[in-house]
Amino acid sequence: MVTGFRLNLSPLKEPLGFIKLVEWLTAIFAFGSCGGYSGKNIISLVCGDGTNETLDANFHYPFRLSQVPLIVGNATLCNRSVTTTHLVGDSASSVEFFVGVAIVCFLYSMVALLVYLGYMHVYKDSDFGPIFDVVITAILVFLWLVCSSAWAKGLQNVKDATDTAGISSTLALCKGGNVTCEVTEFASMRTLNISVVFGYLNMLVWASNAWFVYKETRWHSQKISSQPAAAGRQQVPAAM
Repeated sequence: MVTGFRLNLSPLKEPLGFIKLVEWLTAIFAFGSCGGYSGKNIISLVCGDGTNETLDANFHYPFRLSQVPLIVGNATLCNRSVTTTHLVGDSASSVEFFVGVAIVCFLYSMVALLVYLGYMHVYKDSDFGPIFDVVITAILVFLWLVCSSAWAKGLQNVKDATDTAGISSTLALCKGGNVTCEVTEFASMRTLNISVVFGYLNMLVWASNAWFVYKETRWHSQKISSQPAAAGRQQVPAAM
């Protein structure tokens, strides 16, 4: 069996190669839309005497909110002494899991494309390549479902912790009856929402590709070859 590299772009014109290229692109969009994110919410405090104070809530990837300070050191707000206060919550595990799966899929798609475009003759002549491909594809479909759901929940936790209700429950100052706390400027989380959409889109793309990868395995070829034999046996006339 010849195993040398043979460049052949024809697999890109077929579902097997074209969908793998789509998987590579969607993986980039998935981790690129949430990795490196940073945002800032501005909180307005209306004191009992009518004066206003403002606080900044700066948060960023990987969203370890419990390490994000709202108030550093002892400060005086609305004529009251306030100690160091941090946001509440930690979504690092879910978003890092999501980004990790996206990077794995990005790398695997590149390797698979290299095999499809340069070693397709080896891929089709062996049982190991297609079977390994379909097993990894099935695993990644499941991982996309899990990590996208986890990150969707983690993102909602970030939104809850940085909105008016979350800030008011975090700051002891806001729990008093004479101080009103409200988030007046929200950081845009559009790219984070897009990352969740791309997570589920990746799951669908990889699930659809699983069928075309399965068609390259001997399991599918054995099933196809057994059908004509079964049909032939059914057509044999009964002995008189």
